[in-house]
Amino acid sequence: MGAFCRALRGAGRVVLDAALPPLCPACRKPVADDGGLCPDCWAQLSFITPPYCERLGIPFAYDPGPGVLSMQAIANPPAYQRARAVVRYDDIARTLVHALKYGDRLDLAPTLGRWMVQAGGALLTEADALVPVPLHWRRLWARRFNQSAALAEAVAVEVKLPVTHAALTRVKATRQQVGLTASERALNVQGAFRVRAETRADVKDRRLVLVDDVLTSGATIDACARALLRAGAAAVDVLVFARVVDGRGLPI
Repeated sequence: MGAFCRALRGAGRVVLDAALPPLCPACRKPVADDGGLCPDCWAQLSFITPPYCERLGIPFAYDPGPGVLSMQAIANPPAYQRARAVVRYDDIARTLVHALKYGDRLDLAPTLGRWMVQAGGALLTEADALVPVPLHWRRLWARRFNQSAALAEAVAVEVKLPVTHAALTRVKATRQQVGLTASERALNVQGAFRVRAETRADVKDRRLVLVDDVLTSGATIDACARALLRAGAAAVDVLVFARVVDGRGLPI
């Protein structure tokens, strides 16, 4: 009976897919594959490729040579070692992030995860585990899922790395970062993350990659990295789908 029901559901999906072709998640035009973008939206994505700052992953306008750091990285070095992002946080990237984060479009996670693997290949090759940026339990209850955890799982499928969901805990119910200045964001997440005693073994002496959807001011990611390093992590890198590059579009 169970096999029959599964076969019936599978047949139903085939009929539904035939009746309702997949749509571009950004503009809702018909596309060939689920999760794929139409040519117009694809052309508007601003992929981040070398040359970029070795530390922050911010793209350079010209190639200054290997290993060069940006002025931001020199003036205010983060706790994490390296950050990599797939695209700039522009209109199409914002639409995709909002669809995943607020529109329950978990079907987007595998596609975004594959792109993140390409952007963070060097980080993932050296990593021992992935750590999604956690939500406070109240926000998780309200949203029903953690978009960072969904992305981490999608990346893990591609690179066969473990995801340590419990390694990092958000112990402080912070305000939404939307509309806050960089200094207000840093103060807002101060003391918000902790590695509990029972999960320190998942962190100690391990090279970890923090996974999130968007890197804006970096305050949240930096607070997470500091908590992991205090718990004995050997190194912390960061992998996100999108990042703000020029300071515009900070609210998400």
